[in-house]
Amino acid sequence: MKYQIITDFNEITEEEWNQTLAQSQFDSVFLRYGFQQAWWEHLGGGEWENGSLRIITAKDDGDLVGIAPLFLTEVNGERQIHFIGSLEICDYLDFIVPAEKSQEFISHALEIANEGADKIILYNIPDQSPTLKVLKEMAGVGNWSVETEKAYHTPAIALPEDWDTYLMGIDKKQRHEIRRKIRRVEGSEEDQVSWHIIGSDDDLDKAIIDFTSLMENNTDKANFLRDEMRLQMDSIMRWAADEGILQLAFLTINGKNAAGYISFDYDDRIWVYNSGFSPGYGYYSPGWVLLAYLIQHAIESRKTYFDFMRGDEKYKYKFGAEDSFVMRAVISQKKG
Repeated sequence: MKYQIITDFNEITEEEWNQTLAQSQFDSVFLRYGFQQAWWEHLGGGEWENGSLRIITAKDDGDLVGIAPLFLTEVNGERQIHFIGSLEICDYLDFIVPAEKSQEFISHALEIANEGADKIILYNIPDQSPTLKVLKEMAGVGNWSVETEKAYHTPAIALPEDWDTYLMGIDKKQRHEIRRKIRRVEGSEEDQVSWHIIGSDDDLDKAIIDFTSLMENNTDKANFLRDEMRLQMDSIMRWAADEGILQLAFLTINGKNAAGYISFDYDDRIWVYNSGFSPGYGYYSPGWVLLAYLIQHAIESRKTYFDFMRGDEKYKYKFGAEDSFVMRAVISQKKG
């Protein structure tokens, strides 16, 4: 394979990037060209103060077969290599390469990326990724030091064929609770409760503002939404809408937004990205009800997984999610 260092997204086309991703060991919405480019434009919403692209590509007989989406940055005087997308707003990251070529590509790409760096720190590698096996083998030979550890929980629901089967598969108490809350909403005579997913005819500008306003009702999320992060989130949502994979849903009570979820409808799963709620509607449990509707919609859409992604909040497991993890790998070359 012939390797190249790319320092500008314009040096590689979106088409060839996404085609390579489609054939790779792990196809994630966060690894799409547009998401990666949007993240780089804002450096994760200001998460990083500096950086320079160090994307490593490999071609085999002229065909692009591998992409290491990396960047170089300086942290407390140490020159570090990270995945583009690290750390907070991209839940799954990895090398873009078919599993059968991962051993050769990853080892060579890290050799190239490591030149002039002190350390390589790779976050959010799925625990089932072939990358982890490659890194383990690298640690056993040569002069590489590799340490891996669990970084975050990533619970997901494996979806059955129908809603009733799903309900029967979760805890009995939770099943009754979901049914009770849906009956309360749908049987209300005092209030008009409805939900919808925004479509191409809806006002995207307004929908983004409305969703951001719901997020701001949570103190932690309000602090998270600093100016640069707002630009980052806005860029991501507009990109996803253009790609036709944005799932922005609202539950309204008497015409007022009571709950909202932003997810990505990509490949065989729904990737649940963030949520927001309005105070004062606790009687209807709008967040739980909207989430139940979205799970039911995913089942009806023949999705395989409803992926809550990072975070071990209790409600995810109450809705039937099973645990998995993303990993953190710290890689360096032994001295001497």
